[in-house]
Amino acid sequence: MPQSTHPSVLRQPRLWVGTGLIAAVVSMLFALLYVGGNVNPKGNLHDLPVALVNADAGSDAGGRHVNMGEQIVAGIQKAAKGDKSIDWQIVTRQEADKRLGRGKVFGALVIPQDFSATVTALGAPQPAPQGKAAPPTLTVLTNQSAGSIGSSMSSQAAQKAAHAASAQIGQELLKQAAAQKTPLPTAAQLKLADPVTVTVADGHPVGSRSALGLSAFYYALVLVVCGMLGANLVNSQVDTALGYLHTDYGPVRKREPVRHTSRVRTLAIGMALMLGISLVMGTLVEVATVTILDMDASHLGLLWLYSVATIAVVGIGSLALFAAFGTPGMLLATIVFVAMAVPSSGATVPLQALPGFFRGLAEFEPLRQITEGMRAILYYGAQADAGLSRAWASMGIALVAALVFGFAVTRLYDRRGLHRIPRPGAEGGSEAAAGTPGTPGTPGTPGTPGTSAASVASGGPEAAANATA
Repeated sequence: MPQSTHPSVLRQPRLWVGTGLIAAVVSMLFALLYVGGNVNPKGNLHDLPVALVNADAGSDAGGRHVNMGEQIVAGIQKAAKGDKSIDWQIVTRQEADKRLGRGKVFGALVIPQDFSATVTALGAPQPAPQGKAAPPTLTVLTNQSAGSIGSSMSSQAAQKAAHAASAQIGQELLKQAAAQKTPLPTAAQLKLADPVTVTVADGHPVGSRSALGLSAFYYALVLVVCGMLGANLVNSQVDTALGYLHTDYGPVRKREPVRHTSRVRTLAIGMALMLGISLVMGTLVEVATVTILDMDASHLGLLWLYSVATIAVVGIGSLALFAAFGTPGMLLATIVFVAMAVPSSGATVPLQALPGFFRGLAEFEPLRQITEGMRAILYYGAQADAGLSRAWASMGIALVAALVFGFAVTRLYDRRGLHRIPRPGAEGGSEAAAGTPGTPGTPGTPGTPGTSAASVASGGPEAAANATA
């Protein structure tokens, strides 16, 4: 049986070095981006927005009017001067509910209207009319729709402030009890030392089938991945239809005749096909998540339009990168739409808990804008100022940028004669650049017929076609 005299491709150092360098860069980059953005959220926390509501009406005690709510607010503001991790926003209860319902704050601390009255009742020498004074209460509101980790951080900060206020009030009540020179049982002293009951409630509930407020992020990520995968599919299918690539079906290889097409026209064909499959992919994503998986969702028509538009814009942006950079464009698209986008999206770890580099990325990275728009549709009643208008504007800007960039670069390539496969009748310089041995006018192997660039382009060796493609 005859054996090949060609050396094994595995003996080529360039194969090992090139592949190894690319793999090393990709693995290092993904690790630094993914883990670097999420490794220390508490250490990076800065200005997490939390509402502070003081509805306390005050109370008269000892011949003077006291407002314990104002004292709590003053104490929180004093503590915040040395700790910039929380941005306490003093608002009314109505405004707090409004901001919770738009994802503008991650939680709230609410001081009720009767807070001072219940506190002074505990220090009164006489028991309440029913024989037992109602305990003062502070309410901590969470907001999972804005992000589970951000909501948890907000809840921890609000509960810490509430318990600190309870301890301060307890000291004052114990002093009042000591001044009355009335012995108190140990149980009563313990109750006065920490008199405030802190309750936790959901400030903006989400449905039970909303992945604890993460369904918007997962849905947005699916749309981005569909856009990238769709672009890869379109890119390969268009090249196959134009005869630039072959298609293998098991042992069967199929190849279409080469159709010499300009880069601009090739890109236009790909984008038109991308728009078509975006309709299919966006529809099926909504059917799979809402109909089959029963995900909590409303505004289904808007959700469908948003899904189709997102897939189309991501796909067109990816095709523009493919057309401009070729094979490296696929890696670049993965870095832009996934590696840098996921950690800077603010979907899991809030933006306020990310390092400054990722906060800067979040200003233009698409996944953050897409996720905020999806939250507005799924959780906030499709309110424009809940992130939906910003998402639409960002998609419009990204679409225009992709079109301008893609067609500008491909037109430049065409004008300079940088065709993917040299056209028939190309000048000899193109043939010499191709470096095909045996070409007329150049030294070749004796007895080996010459092969021109035109014959390669019109169905010559597949390796040469693939290399130029």
